[in-house]
Amino acid sequence: MQPPNFCDVLAAQKRIRPYLSRTPLHTYPSINDLIGTEVFIKHENYQPVGAFKVRGGINLISQLNPGECRNGVISASTGNHGQSVAYAARLFGIPAKIVVPEGANPGKVAAMRGMGAEVILFGAKFDDAVNRCAELAVTDGYRYIHSGNEPLLIAGVGTVALEMLEDQPDLDVLIVPVGGGSGAAGTCIAANAINPDLRVIGTQAAASPAAYESWRQKQVVSAPNNTFADGLATGRGFSLPQAILAERLKEFVLIEDDAIRQAMIWMIERAHTLAEAAGSVALAAAYMLRAELRGKKIGIVCSGGNVSLDHLREALL
Repeated sequence: MQPPNFCDVLAAQKRIRPYLSRTPLHTYPSINDLIGTEVFIKHENYQPVGAFKVRGGINLISQLNPGECRNGVISASTGNHGQSVAYAARLFGIPAKIVVPEGANPGKVAAMRGMGAEVILFGAKFDDAVNRCAELAVTDGYRYIHSGNEPLLIAGVGTVALEMLEDQPDLDVLIVPVGGGSGAAGTCIAANAINPDLRVIGTQAAASPAAYESWRQKQVVSAPNNTFADGLATGRGFSLPQAILAERLKEFVLIEDDAIRQAMIWMIERAHTLAEAAGSVALAAAYMLRAELRGKKIGIVCSGGNVSLDHLREALL
């Protein structure tokens, strides 16, 4: 499996442009005051499925061969990747099945069903859903779309960073959330090609550090998976994103769940936007690193806005 390159990201941008509007990159005085420097937020929570992953879904599903289109696709997800696959499959008239853990965000599950996907509830954790999904792909002949080990997905989501640097070419730092790592991998590919001196920082929940530990140890490993932040909740690193991150990502920080909840509140209060936990973790990282970021021009990725009512109440308490 070959990792995508910058030309693949450029091709993905051209491919998805007819289907997705460009998301805004906004700065807010109150956020700037909080971090102590100029911060630009990339609003992927404005996507039609409320998250950045739809870019990868469209890029991949638009290129399936006739047999794959006929048999349909299957994927495992905690929510946003599944919505991406469901949305793109409906767009191109392809049957889709999504396997989700039994405690998955009910709003995300309802959205996937509303887009015409068959949702299969299985297991307590994401990794349980992944294993079931892989079994069904083999037994029933579906095209399995892994949430991280797909070059076309990574190229698609790499267009987030590409747009950010088109809009603000003089950014000094990009902070990107990490769950499976496709977004961070795509960000590194685009950022390294455009400006090799640009500082890219990945950030993940400390309660689910599998991607961080895989990056730190330079091998795919498993780790406890206990964060409330479903978009950051993976129990094992993904091989293709990790191969890219091992080569390209120089900085990676972990954030406690309480700090993520606080960042969700700041996004509402100071940026007037609803962000899920994974969409808020980059702001939490910026706050943690604010002393060393002072004087820099920062870009942060708000990767999604699909917060459940339970998580929102939990953050506001």
